[in-house]
Amino acid sequence: MQHHAHPLLSPVPGTQRSLESFHFGPAEAEKRVYIQGSLHADELPGMLVAWTLKQRLKALEEAGQLNAHVIVVPVANPIGLDQQLMDIPLGRYDFESVSNFNRGYRDVTEHIAEGLESALTQDAEHNRAEIRRRFIAALDEQPATSAYASLHLTQQRLACDADFILDLHCDFNAVEHLYTTPAAWPDFEPLARYFGAKASMLATDSGGGSFDECFTLVWEQLRERFGDRYPIPYGSQSITLELRGQQDVARDIAERDADAILNWMRYHALIDGEAPPLPALPYPATELAAMDFLRAPAGGVVVFHRTPGEEVKNGDLIAEIIDPISDAVHPVRAEQDGMFYARTQRRMATAGMIVADVAGHYAHRSGYLLAP
Repeated sequence: MQHHAHPLLSPVPGTQRSLESFHFGPAEAEKRVYIQGSLHADELPGMLVAWTLKQRLKALEEAGQLNAHVIVVPVANPIGLDQQLMDIPLGRYDFESVSNFNRGYRDVTEHIAEGLESALTQDAEHNRAEIRRRFIAALDEQPATSAYASLHLTQQRLACDADFILDLHCDFNAVEHLYTTPAAWPDFEPLARYFGAKASMLATDSGGGSFDECFTLVWEQLRERFGDRYPIPYGSQSITLELRGQQDVARDIAERDADAILNWMRYHALIDGEAPPLPALPYPATELAAMDFLRAPAGGVVVFHRTPGEEVKNGDLIAEIIDPISDAVHPVRAEQDGMFYARTQRRMATAGMIVADVAGHYAHRSGYLLAP
C-alpha cells in the first residue's frame, strides 16, 4: 500500500488541508479502480466502508491477489467534514460558495476534443489511451481558484484514468440503492445484486455535473462526436452507491458492503478467486427520469405510513403532514407504482420540502433530475 497526501488550496493562511489517497496493487496493472467515501461529508457510511476496504485490500495485496490498481479515498471531503454549526455536521454544501459538493465538476470535453481527430485511429485501445492522456492533461491545465474547486480537481485527477469509479454515498433514511448509466449497467448489475440494491436508477446525464458523470459524460460526448468514424470504447464506468441512511454506521453493515464490492471485483477478475453465485436482483433497474420526489404540500409534522423498501401503488398513502394549529392533515401519496426507497429524517416539514423518494417506471421528468 502507498499513501499519498494531495494538498488542497488553502482558503486562508494556516488552514492547510489535503486529500489522502491509498493505492493498492500493481501500478502497471491493466485495470484501475477508484473508490471514494463521504463526498457529502455528513454521510459517514461510505467512510466506514472505504476504511474497511483499506484493511481488506491490504491483505489481498500482501497475498498477491490483486489484479488491478485500486485507489481508495476514505475521506473524500475534508472541507465539509470540518463544517459544524452548533454541534450539527453540515457536509452536503460548501459554506463559502453554498454549492453542493457533488455538483458542478469540470467538463473538459472541449479541451480533449480539440485536435483529437488527427490522433484517432481504427485501434480502439490506442484511442482509449490517447483520450485518457488528454483527459489528464486537460485537468492539469485547469486552475483552482477556491478550496472547493481545488477539492474537485484533485478528485478528478485521481480518478480520470480509472476503468471503474465507485462513489460511496448514503441518503437521509433509506434502503440500499444506486445510480449509474445505461451504458454502465451491464458492468454494475452484478454489483447491484451483491449489494442488494432495492432501487437502481439509470441516466446518462442527470444534469447536475455530479462526480460520477464528470467522467462518463466525457466518453459519451466523444463517442457521439467521433464514434461514427473511429472506435471509441468507454474509458470509465461510474456508479454512485447509496449505503442506506446516515445513521447506518456499523461494522457489520460495512463488512457486508465491502464484501459486495470485493465480490463484484472478483466477478470481473480484478481480484483472484471465484466470485459467489449472483443473488437475485431485489428490484429491476428503472430510469432516473421515472423517479418521483414527493413533496410536502404544506408545513407541519411529518407522520410516515410506509417504510423505505416497500413497493407502493399509485395513490398509496406515504405520509401525512399535520398542522397542529389549524388541524389540517395533508396526505402525501405515491404518484405511480414503484419502490419507496428513501425518506427525510426531519419530522417537521416546510412547504415544498422533499418528504420521500419513489423509483417509478413512468419516465416523465427531464433536464435536472437530481435533488438539490
